[in-house]
Amino acid sequence: MKSLLLILALLFSGYAPAEPFAEGNIKTGKTLVDKHCIQCHASSFGDDGSSIYTRELRKVTNSKKLLSQIRTCNTMLGLKWFEDEELNVAKYLNQTYYKFSE
Repeated sequence: MKSLLLILALLFSGYAPAEPFAEGNIKTGKTLVDKHCIQCHASSFGDDGSSIYTRELRKVTNSKKLLSQIRTCNTMLGLKWFEDEELNVAKYLNQTYYKFSE
């Protein structure tokens, strides 16, 4: 009964879970992934490379790790993305594959 009351209170209070990477632009993120990430992921994981995001033993298990992995790739590949570009990629990947809510 307490759980039901809590859920109802949250629904009517306007509470919504925080969306990670809210300031990112999903369309720009997709463009960056398509241009810079797909070829490398496809050569490592086959097909279109998207299995890197959905594999069972993936490294990325929360939104902080997602952003950290994007920054690692940015650095290792010398992409020289700015923070807003990393956030765009994070938003695209999160909404498309990961679905982290915070």
